[in-house]
Amino acid sequence: MKVIWFTGLSGSGKSTIAEALAEKLDRTLKPIILDGDVMRTGLCSDLGFDAHSRGENIRRLTEVAKLFCEHHHYVLVPAITPYTKSRQQARERIGTNDFLLVHVSTPLEVCEERDVKGLYAKARAGEIPLFTGIDSPYYDPEDPDITLDTTNLTVAECVDIILNEIQTRWTYEI
Repeated sequence: MKVIWFTGLSGSGKSTIAEALAEKLDRTLKPIILDGDVMRTGLCSDLGFDAHSRGENIRRLTEVAKLFCEHHHYVLVPAITPYTKSRQQARERIGTNDFLLVHVSTPLEVCEERDVKGLYAKARAGEIPLFTGIDSPYYDPEDPDITLDTTNLTVAECVDIILNEIQTRWTYEI
């Protein structure tokens, strides 16, 4: 069916929004969530966080998302996806007509405030090298289909914005 790809910093709200959206879609569309953090504990556990490994991580996520999409599932992919090239490759591989890029554009300082796992503090202390937003870059998408700043929007409002785009773009009733 379709892939909805969520990009943004750690703590921006990608997974939370994807989970809330999946609950709304569940009645009709069999959504699957491929969370970047979860995928790194299994399928991508052999990868590091250097630029090459990050690219390979997204390539693998893209291939799995494409397989589920081809088998009539909505696939929600909350993954940091810091590089423009990786996001473009995902869109091209899945197909522009079946791909929706959602940029969860929450500012770094807000993500750090929300950091329940303490990852940003560890990264700033040098305990986690190559942490996106601290000592590894995150490049904001130049052309996302949707931009959500969760400092100003609730999760429910974010879900409504995405549902509206799905209905407009793909003419499905939800």
